Amino acid sequence: MKIMKSSNKEKIKENDNKIIFITGTPGTGKTTLANLLESKFSKNYNFQIVKINDLAIENNLIDGVDSDKGYNIVNVQKLDKKLNEVLDSFFNEKDLNDSKLKISIVEGHLSHLCNCENVDKIIVLRLNPKILESRLKSRNYSEYKIHENLEAEALGVCSVEAYQKYGTKVNEIDTSDLSIKEVFKFVEDIIFNKKDFPVGNIDFMKWILGGY
Repeated sequence: MKIMKSSNKEKIKENDNKIIFITGTPGTGKTTLANLLESKFSKNYNFQIVKINDLAIENNLIDGVDSDKGYNIVNVQKLDKKLNEVLDSFFNEKDLNDSKLKISIVEGHLSHLCNCENVDKIIVLRLNPKILESRLKSRNYSEYKIHENLEAEALGVCSVEAYQKYGTKVNEIDTSDLSIKEVFKFVEDIIFNKKDFPVGNIDFMKWILGGY
């Protein structure tokens, strides 16, 4: 994917535009965070939010449903292609707000599986499995689906997958004891290169061992 940067160098330096993926196990707060980022950032930036699940559904990228797990089976290869088309369109579009920094937030637990050579940061939201369990129960997830997601969270599956693809671009935040405003502040600092939260510092393995 080739993304054109603004030619107005006095207002925006080359490579200032941002592509940020927000991922994590279902229930960790991705959508709430993305909505807050939209309400805050859209005032000062040329802002776009891409909800990866909606993108898959709206473009008929669902190959079926896993009857045992209750998940939509998404064609990741087609999703990857569509996502890059959406990002290309946003960053190459000329409009009256071209003097503003462009930020695209891609939200969803499949986002880190997509290939995007221009992505700046991947942010994985983590959550204590005990807290996550109550959230997933409130969504009426099946016991099987709850356990599968709790196990994935304890093992840090999203972080591992993201790191395997994107390396040190990946940050992870333990949101267990944070308010949404505190999470927003950490994410803002990551986006603008003020802080890093490298993968590997969050450990929920006690849940697997029955310690929580």
